[in-house]
Amino acid sequence: MTARKRRPRDPVATREVILEAARALLAKDGPEGLSVSAVATLAGVNRGTAYQHFETREHLVSATTQSVSDQLFRAAFGDPETVKDRRVEDVDVTLLTTTLADFAVDNPALCRIWFLQLLASDEPAQDPFWREYAGSLRRFTETDLAQPGIDSDVFSLLMLAGNFLWPVWTKAHEKAEPERRVLARRFALESLRLAMHGTMRAECFPDIERLIAGPPGNVYIEGGSARSIAAGR
Repeated sequence: MTARKRRPRDPVATREVILEAARALLAKDGPEGLSVSAVATLAGVNRGTAYQHFETREHLVSATTQSVSDQLFRAAFGDPETVKDRRVEDVDVTLLTTTLADFAVDNPALCRIWFLQLLASDEPAQDPFWREYAGSLRRFTETDLAQPGIDSDVFSLLMLAGNFLWPVWTKAHEKAEPERRVLARRFALESLRLAMHGTMRAECFPDIERLIAGPPGNVYIEGGSARSIAAGR
């Protein structure tokens, strides 16, 4: 990685440049590889400026993990300011599942590290993405769309763990873009199949029922619709 060119002073923009560099180092070397000095060099800012934004390494690691959570949140749920007005019954389950699978295969190292940090946290509910993801599934289990008796805590962890470990298992970071999309669709399809036979009342989701009824590995999900993988390449 090469250092960035220095930029004019803008505290908000500078902080984001530093966090962008920190996310790159986090994905490459993990939390142990993060230091304010190394991030400053990569970001193209002097160490004094970096320390003004992040006084300690621990602060930098925490803020970087938080920024990954924010990216996950926006990718899955959109603007945090408007998500509170969303009814869980109106969520496009296929689109949400596919979006998360896409983000995971495109950012496998970041997602894995974020997930491990979440598991190590004493207060996982403080993480914005986890709070909304687990909360959405809990609210879903309280609707007539869900099967009775679902343990939403277990189901949330199962789905998220699979979503973030699948790209590691398949070495998604070594794949070209078309291959990553196929990996994401494979995982999304099986996640939907699992949900349809475990947590969701199938009669409430006829479109998903038709989607998973196709031949295994022969479905390309895009924006809540399905078409053949061959056509999507």
